[in-house]
Amino acid sequence: MSTFSHSRAKECLQRAKWFPLTLGLTVFLAGCASSQTAGAPHPEDPWEGFNRRVFIFNDVLDRYALKPVARGYRFVTPDPVETSVGNFFSNLGEVRTVVNSLLQGKGRNASLSTSRLIINSTVGVGGLFDVATKMEITGDEEDFGQTLAVWGWEDSRYLVLPLLGPSTLRDTTGLPADRAADPVMYLNDETAEIALTVLDVVDTRAGLLDREAMIQGDRYRFIRDAYLQSRQFEINDGELGDDPFAADDFEFDDADFDDADFDENGAD
Repeated sequence: MSTFSHSRAKECLQRAKWFPLTLGLTVFLAGCASSQTAGAPHPEDPWEGFNRRVFIFNDVLDRYALKPVARGYRFVTPDPVETSVGNFFSNLGEVRTVVNSLLQGKGRNASLSTSRLIINSTVGVGGLFDVATKMEITGDEEDFGQTLAVWGWEDSRYLVLPLLGPSTLRDTTGLPADRAADPVMYLNDETAEIALTVLDVVDTRAGLLDREAMIQGDRYRFIRDAYLQSRQFEINDGELGDDPFAADDFEFDDADFDDADFDENGAD
């Protein structure tokens, strides 16, 4: 998989954690990832032939259906209203985060998400205003796919789902549990449930219209690499691993230096 710098990765993670892990998220994160060498097989994508066919189907559907609707939504919706809609659905997602934080043994994150849910649902008028963030109460979003990774299912094959977009076999397995943690499922009003689900999808897509220019080269591979990288960062809670050059006990060996380098450059 392609790599990028620690500082760039941290920036991407901070900017990306507020978006759902759908096709829209990977389109946004694609600007943070570097594409893989063309033609090189990806070890986590053994079903690339099948995935590409589903990707093309999703891409056509997005281009001729979802994207035009998202553009119309953005055109008629004032920016403050669009922001409030996004806040509302983000607030509902706190329930999923609380449940999965507890399943992962992350008590502090569960407490932060609970606080966010209570504050934004009350002072934030049903989640329309993100008061908790202004109070600097923030946490990491969690879902059941991440929970399965914490429980031991670390590596999983990449899978593109019809309509839903990029995923992995592990994350797909976690979808039913995440759906069960969605408060919209318990409205007892099928019409309202469908309307809110459609609004969530359209609002998310509209928020990503300006970021598609970040995709370069092979769209399929670029989005795949971005998705896999973003998921790995989220599973690790943003930890990028140890940097040996930042460690206090890092030592150089004599073999790391060549006397010829010093002879050539000389000393002033």
